[in-house]
Amino acid sequence: MNDRSPWPALEHIAYGGDYNPEQWPRETWHEDVRLMQDAGVNLVSIGIFSWALLETEEGVFDFEWLDTVIDLLHENGIAVDLATPTASPPAWFFAAHPDARVVDRDGEVLGFGSRGMVSHSAPAYRDAVVRIASALAERYGDHPAVLMWHVHNEYGVPVAEDYSPHAVAAFRDWLRERYGSLEGLNEAWGTAFWGQHYSNWEHVGAPAAAPTTVNPAQRLDFKRFSDHQLRACFIAERDAIRAHSDKPVTTNFMANQEFTTDLWAWAREVDVVSDDHYLTAADPEAHIGLAIAADLSRSVGGGRPWMLLEHSTSAVNWQPRNIAKRPGEMARNSLAHFGRGADAIMFFQWRASRSGAEKFHSAMVPHAGTDSRVWREVVQLGASLGRLAESRGSRVRADVAILWDFESFWAQSLEWRPVQDLDPRERIRAFYERLWRDGITVDFALPGADLSGYKLVVAASQYLLRNDDAANLTRYVAGGGTLVVSYFSGIVDEHDAVHAGGFMAPLREVLGCDVEEFLPLRTGSSAAVDYAAGDGTSHRLDADEWADDLRITSAAVRGTYAEGPGTGKPAITRNEHGRGTGWYVSTRLDADALETVMGDVYADAGLAPAGLPEGVEAVARSGEAGDYLTLVNHSDADAEVPVDGVDLLTGAATGGTLQLGAGGTAVVRLAR
Repeated sequence: MNDRSPWPALEHIAYGGDYNPEQWPRETWHEDVRLMQDAGVNLVSIGIFSWALLETEEGVFDFEWLDTVIDLLHENGIAVDLATPTASPPAWFFAAHPDARVVDRDGEVLGFGSRGMVSHSAPAYRDAVVRIASALAERYGDHPAVLMWHVHNEYGVPVAEDYSPHAVAAFRDWLRERYGSLEGLNEAWGTAFWGQHYSNWEHVGAPAAAPTTVNPAQRLDFKRFSDHQLRACFIAERDAIRAHSDKPVTTNFMANQEFTTDLWAWAREVDVVSDDHYLTAADPEAHIGLAIAADLSRSVGGGRPWMLLEHSTSAVNWQPRNIAKRPGEMARNSLAHFGRGADAIMFFQWRASRSGAEKFHSAMVPHAGTDSRVWREVVQLGASLGRLAESRGSRVRADVAILWDFESFWAQSLEWRPVQDLDPRERIRAFYERLWRDGITVDFALPGADLSGYKLVVAASQYLLRNDDAANLTRYVAGGGTLVVSYFSGIVDEHDAVHAGGFMAPLREVLGCDVEEFLPLRTGSSAAVDYAAGDGTSHRLDADEWADDLRITSAAVRGTYAEGPGTGKPAITRNEHGRGTGWYVSTRLDADALETVMGDVYADAGLAPAGLPEGVEAVARSGEAGDYLTLVNHSDADAEVPVDGVDLLTGAATGGTLQLGAGGTAVVRLAR
């Protein structure tokens, strides 16, 4: 793999989308490639849901139509991301192998007619996916049009957990491998509680629906197992492809949208990270959620250029209220992903479907045709991306890391927590939003990662924390780092057991405090914190949802509860440890309330807000050819941004100050 660009054969940023020619008569295919050339499309994903047309019955293949499509695309200079169609097995497969259907937690067998409805533990499915992947790779592995391989589609969506007999048997095997003995399993799961002790492996089952809450350690392990089974299917297909092709292999993640797969583990198995991202229409600042997804995609891939494999030109069709994108919003979304490290900007899909469940989903060629705003913006975006070729392979650098741990999220999401609706994403969003507004670029990281390159690490929601990872955070601070920890962190170990020594015990040394008791607020209630800022000023900060009764050992109290169940008790603390500092925020503060606290945190970390105009997003990429600053104005007001260089989108020099219009974008090659 070329570290500078995942696709050295392409001369430009990859641009295109999912192409489903099988939905259209053949005469439309020629029109499609002509329009692709008009729009600047240079890469399309094909074959994603084509299994029934490629393998018409078990072991019987028909590649004629796919040969024609791939050759046509190649003749017109359009590269192919060739998919294995294994997210949607054919009707004949389920007729022949009814035992491969998914069984849900309530014991209901799920039927045909959707997608993602197959048991990933069923031997017949494993055999079938290897067969179709091998056949495709053997036929097209050396085809000059095929630039890369796209395995399956959005693993874990819509079904991640399967409770079928095949899954139960595989779960037992996975547990034997993990724990070695029933004694190890019983200890890890704490089966002495509620009399759940196991004396025979055949008695161990999946955590199906039960009269009341099921053992949380068992449920957490089943989530790990389910992720493992999905990934094992991917690996089987990937390896089948690699037997016939040396082209990169990927699969499309759903960063910051679905939490059924551990993307850190998945990223180690793909050649290039790919992500599908769709705006949350109900979020008035959905561009911040977009930035989180982009930063997460880059982070799990180790900072290398990644692919935006799907997003939408306008509205989607599967949210409660599907909002059309405003004029220019598609370009803002696309360039925000580019700015955060994407070297491919792709869409679902090329041409809007007339039939099926996604016929109301927007597309590059909409139902309105080429005489439409969406099509004109598609063409304009293609031209813009064509001007950014020199930036390919450049990378984003960040001084701040926010911890992002899927296993912790899985554990926190289980039943019978002190507050059932505590959402780790909400806390991450609040801290991320504060950093976003301050113009500070963020990576995401696991708590056990090498954090020494970051000035600041934020543990916004780290409910599950292994002792080794807590020791890693402690060493990071001792070495001069700044750590901010938010509430309900460091509570349990990897088996969802409360840490010996109590709540937050593994972080006691670095934070100089621990938690004696949780003090959650009633729904609709509020609290307040009196905060003493580092500049000597005092601030009343609004808070809600949560408070802790803290025990202070060495920390300095910087904020005290002025209202709520913790009135008079410490709320925000700062502890000097070695050459660094550890902060603890024991209540829910929104992004506005965090401004004052984070100002002091920045001072400890040697950071400062960028001073950007409100609503302006700025992210830098650096590479051999130059340094590039992507600017996106999400506001309805014109903005001035001090920057010296040349805007690649227009070719104009900035003269030291860029006039960025309302809703405008720029990619500036910075003067060196």
